[in-house]
Amino acid sequence: MIEIVSPAPSLLVVSGMSGSGKSVALNTFEDLDFYCVDNLPAELLPDFVRSATHPERSSQKLAVGIDVRSRGDLANIPEWLSAVGAMGLDPKLVFFDTRDEVLLKRYAETRRRHPLTHLGLALADAIALERQALKPLRALADVIIDTSDLNVHQMRRRVITELGLGLHSALSLLFESFAYRRGVPADADFVFDARGLPNPHWDARLRPLSGRDADVHDYLDAQDDVRRYVGQVGDFLGTWLPRMQSDTRSYVTVAFGCTGGRHRSVYLAETLGELARTRGWGDVATFHRELD
Repeated sequence: MIEIVSPAPSLLVVSGMSGSGKSVALNTFEDLDFYCVDNLPAELLPDFVRSATHPERSSQKLAVGIDVRSRGDLANIPEWLSAVGAMGLDPKLVFFDTRDEVLLKRYAETRRRHPLTHLGLALADAIALERQALKPLRALADVIIDTSDLNVHQMRRRVITELGLGLHSALSLLFESFAYRRGVPADADFVFDARGLPNPHWDARLRPLSGRDADVHDYLDAQDDVRRYVGQVGDFLGTWLPRMQSDTRSYVTVAFGCTGGRHRSVYLAETLGELARTRGWGDVATFHRELD
């Protein structure tokens, strides 16, 4: 009798500076069938792995985000990684870094709050404090990826190739949403304007939600113009994306813009991204510039 041995589960611990691209990395791992958890309290890492690898769940690929937001003493990470190793896993710590001046620019562009500004710190001081707090993790990292000069698509490809996750020859597709008031993404290959479609913003019930939410999705799905738009864009991409692949293109960004970058453009990026997955047009990721 031949005994079939299942491969040992793998674990990627994702850490790094806030604004360096950790969310992009976790989204990429999720697209590659990893079971992903972000902002896990660091001391719960062994318990999470024990639960996720239970025979009744049998998750074989795990990715966990642990950073300055995580509760617990990050200096104890070696102890928790050793505990995970004792369970038969070979954990790898991937650290994302970015130059301070680039982080300052990214926060200025997105207007998001740094997780340490609640301490009453200026942004530059919050970044400095975070860098100090993450020193133990950076020192332990198996892989350090500097994203200072990478766009979202390049970052995704760098993550896949750096970690040897088996990217094949298919196109790497990014479906991105954005707000026109903040400009068109500079690296977009195709840009589609959704501002002529019905706007959920004017429905008080839908206004606080985003295009990721089921109520917004159902509202837009019910609109004839939206269904026609999705069908026509889908036909266009189905015609031209294979041509771009045969033209030795390795990655393509398809961007959808609306006024606020929250409802219509997000819905379209998610909907067309799912269509691309279903039709096998390539390796698909989504990014919502005004939300992520």
